[in-house]
Amino acid sequence: MSHRSRRCARRTLQMHQPNAGDAARTRSTASATVECAVRTKANMTGLSYVEVLVAVVLITLVLVPAMDALLPGLAGSGIHQTTAEDHYQLTGKLERVLIKPFGQLNSAANAAGSPATPTTYSDLHGFADCLRIDCNVFIAGYDGDNADGDDDPFTGTDDGLLWVRVTIAGTGISIESLVSEYD
Repeated sequence: MSHRSRRCARRTLQMHQPNAGDAARTRSTASATVECAVRTKANMTGLSYVEVLVAVVLITLVLVPAMDALLPGLAGSGIHQTTAEDHYQLTGKLERVLIKPFGQLNSAANAAGSPATPTTYSDLHGFADCLRIDCNVFIAGYDGDNADGDDDPFTGTDDGLLWVRVTIAGTGISIESLVSEYD
């Protein structure tokens, strides 16, 4: 027990000793006891080594799962960036194809012969229009009114209506549009 805590203990004992009619002394010992209590609490500030060690262990245990939870978010931002770039490149390629005169597009569709055959507008090996991807461009006649009743958009095609599809080669990512001779 320190010197200060012994002194506070003596003052507390003096306060509990009966003293006939001396109210001023009782008040002074009561205030001394409060002062001692404040002093001893002030001496007990700070953390022990065990408390610090427990806090470090808890923080470590909590941070590992928290960092694991952040990894999908970081990976998702990279995936979103790649998908957005692909979308813009496909949209740009489609727009560059759609500005061609209808006669040129119709000739490319006839030369391909099938909606599953890429046309001459395709950029393979990342050349020219599609910067880092292989773009396949498919053009075919389109059955807009389904007059033949078979629900196949590539049989019984309508004059003056073409289907244009731009895809990233080897993936299912694509964008499609219709172009009319009368637009």
